[in-house]
Amino acid sequence: MKPLLMRIWRTQIDDSRAREYENFARSVSLPMFRRHDGFLGALFAGSGGERAVVTLWASRAAAASLEASADYQATVRAIEAAGFLRPPQRTELLDVHESWPEPLSHIAG
Repeated sequence: MKPLLMRIWRTQIDDSRAREYENFARSVSLPMFRRHDGFLGALFAGSGGERAVVTLWASRAAAASLEASADYQATVRAIEAAGFLRPPQRTELLDVHESWPEPLSHIAG
């Protein structure tokens, strides 16, 4: 298996503004991730006021390049300015040792 890194960002949100958060994730965050070399995919998940964004990267260097980029920093400033995030936020980087991806065709688009 080629090297693969999973980046997990967790936050709390104002649950009454969940739709705004989801729109931001789809219209701003996802396109920003897609513009970065080494990006392999994303999952946006949540329950109540808790949210997680799991992104997959081709390498640690690719994930580090994301965080150092002006594009990412602008997205962070925009999501913070939107006012729907609540502390705490945290990020984890985990090496993927094994994976068994299945097609997501069973999920209605």
